[in-house]
Amino acid sequence: MVVLNGLDAVERAVGCELGVGSWHTIEQEAVDAFAEVTGDHQWIHVDIARAAGGPFGGTIAHGYYTLSLLPALLADAYDLQGFAMKVNYGLDRVRFPSPVRVGTSVRARATLASFETNARGARIVIRTTVEIRSNETPGCVADTVTLLVA
Repeated sequence: MVVLNGLDAVERAVGCELGVGSWHTIEQEAVDAFAEVTGDHQWIHVDIARAAGGPFGGTIAHGYYTLSLLPALLADAYDLQGFAMKVNYGLDRVRFPSPVRVGTSVRARATLASFETNARGARIVIRTTVEIRSNETPGCVADTVTLLVA
């Protein structure tokens, strides 16, 4: 795990890979629970029998479910320390290049894309790529924006 302590350490890491998280298996039960919470019950996510004959050969995770996993997927990849708080500020860009089939494993790779100081600390952008085991095309690529309050 990469640990960066304070603004100077974070700024020096621009352009560097912050880390790679552990593999996480996508389970149908979690996809079904996400469908319940969001109301997105599209058959490609929740109807196992119908999805087996569909374009992906089985059910797939919602793109937003994959995106929602970023904190868990990166929990053991890196840690930013020495801040009063870290605030999720939003997303600059999100893409879902490849479907994530239920039963496959994913992990996240994070790179510090940018750093900009402000009155309270800094605003950083982390490019996160969700890799799918045995698939060259990622399931998600997202630029997350975080405020680091010193």
